[in-house]
Amino acid sequence: MYSYNLTHLKQLEAEAIFIFREIASQFERPVLLFSGGKDSIVLVRLAQKAFWPARLPFPLMHIDTEHNFPETIHFRDKLASDIGVRLIVSSVQDSIDQGRVAEESGLNASRNNLQTTTLLDAIEEHHFDACFGGARRDEEKARAKERFLSHRDEFGQWDPKNQRPELWNLLNGRKDPGEHFRVFPISNWTEMDVWQYIALENLEIPSIYFSHQREVVRRNGVLLAKCDFLNLTEKEQYEELTIRFRTVGDMTCTGAVESEAGSVETIIQEVASARETERGGRADDKRSEAAMEDRKKEGYF
Repeated sequence: MYSYNLTHLKQLEAEAIFIFREIASQFERPVLLFSGGKDSIVLVRLAQKAFWPARLPFPLMHIDTEHNFPETIHFRDKLASDIGVRLIVSSVQDSIDQGRVAEESGLNASRNNLQTTTLLDAIEEHHFDACFGGARRDEEKARAKERFLSHRDEFGQWDPKNQRPELWNLLNGRKDPGEHFRVFPISNWTEMDVWQYIALENLEIPSIYFSHQREVVRRNGVLLAKCDFLNLTEKEQYEELTIRFRTVGDMTCTGAVESEAGSVETIIQEVASARETERGGRADDKRSEAAMEDRKKEGYF
């Protein structure tokens, strides 16, 4: 059995539980943004511990591009059913049908960027004032700029140069009508911490995180899984490789890695030797140097 630094993980766990309880006491209508990925799965377990033996005092919400991995959607529905929590699914397709956003065209078209409008509309519709998310500081440089509480104005926008200080575990949730906060309880965690916690808690995760055979196409250094939403050029073709995914999301921009890791323990060993962040395989982050920060300013996760 793999050896874990229990003290370190328990400190991170206690910090996250404190944040969950603090937000529940300050805000009227929180929601947990749930993608079916490993980080949001860890968030659910931490929330369960924070409010045990009661059920979660807030729903889960998924912003569904309808271009997601089927394995992830199946897992999402099963988990919500198993723990008896309300699941809200807001669809990007509905936003397209309503004329709120326009479908991208071209070779690298994706619905990933379109999620922002759907998310902001859902927050307004349900009057959510705090949205828990699974962002971590080690994922991407823009995420490293945020505090535990990320203030969003009445337009859902984030101002990275005007953030509130967080001293001595004091979380300032003061807001004006129409504003809300994004809350990141595992902001101080690393990818390694998440995997060690999954092992420690024996958490179930979607099968795409483990090594399997799948047809993929190589595009701009990213391995994209075969799906109905990708258009290939004349020079591109699918090949079958042994791969797994380090992160989950829209199939049109979520890259795989070649891997033989078929268990949580072997994934941990693989992560320990990795020299690229898990979002290094995300095609949407490669659109520009500041792609993530620009999207977050507009209201992205």
